[in-house]
Amino acid sequence: MTPPEVTGEAADEVRQLVPDVETLARRLADVDYLVDEGLATSMFLSLRLPQPLLLEGEAGVGKTEAAKSLAVVLDTPLIRLQCYEGIDAAEALYEWNYPRQLLSIRLADSKDTPLAEEDLFGPDYLIRRPLLRALEHPGPRPAVLLIDEIDRADDDFEAFLLELLAEASVTIPEIGTIRATHPPIIVLTSNRTRDLHDAVKRRCLYHRIAYPTPQREVEIVRRRVKGASETLAVQVANAVSRMRNSDVQKPPGVAEAIDWLAALSLLGIERLDAAAVDRTLGTVLKYSEDQDVIRAAGLEQFVGDGG
Repeated sequence: MTPPEVTGEAADEVRQLVPDVETLARRLADVDYLVDEGLATSMFLSLRLPQPLLLEGEAGVGKTEAAKSLAVVLDTPLIRLQCYEGIDAAEALYEWNYPRQLLSIRLADSKDTPLAEEDLFGPDYLIRRPLLRALEHPGPRPAVLLIDEIDRADDDFEAFLLELLAEASVTIPEIGTIRATHPPIIVLTSNRTRDLHDAVKRRCLYHRIAYPTPQREVEIVRRRVKGASETLAVQVANAVSRMRNSDVQKPPGVAEAIDWLAALSLLGIERLDAAAVDRTLGTVLKYSEDQDVIRAAGLEQFVGDGG
């Protein structure tokens, strides 16, 4: 089986949509994803080199949203692979459609028709999982392949990904090498619950997304919670910033700040006070131990407008 050649069509499409870093940042802002210069540059280079992009950072800082927003900007499918402990090729790449194979065997037997092994192990009998779907995406623009929380998978799975990351291809023993004609835009995310292997990192561009400043967080949450007052958004951003600097074990991310502002707005709360914090603490802190830490520290210190 001769693998198809990369057409170049996908690269041309991306080049036209994203001619420079500034255009990419503007297009991302148009879909309410705000980036600083470092992240915009990393995403641009990943698109245009092209090369997989590894995004690290605390949970909730916007790593997954980066891939989602990129797919919207490029008007192309987002194909997501959620990693977990024990994930393997059957869940990530493909598995054989055994019921269909069995049916073909029975039909061949009933008709007394010869059926070779290679007849049963061809493309028609593949159940395509996310990685294979991303490689086979027909274009014209490449799909965005999100390999989410790769740090939850194990070393064997990282090794399995190396061919895909380096060559936009995979090898299926019964079929041969499948190479993308429109290589996907690959975004990997990691919460760094463990260190990734050097072989994975060498194949990727790298960017760490930090928590935004309170001023930037105000911009982000107001874009995501339409109609929220600036005063309440400022209070929420400052309170979340103080929580991150406290002794909580699971600091709230931007996603939790958005949830909190949405909850407060829905309840008709216009200004944050200790009672409002107490009522809605479960929208921003998801562990009872962390809520106890904040209550013990005094809810009043999370209310003021100052930094």
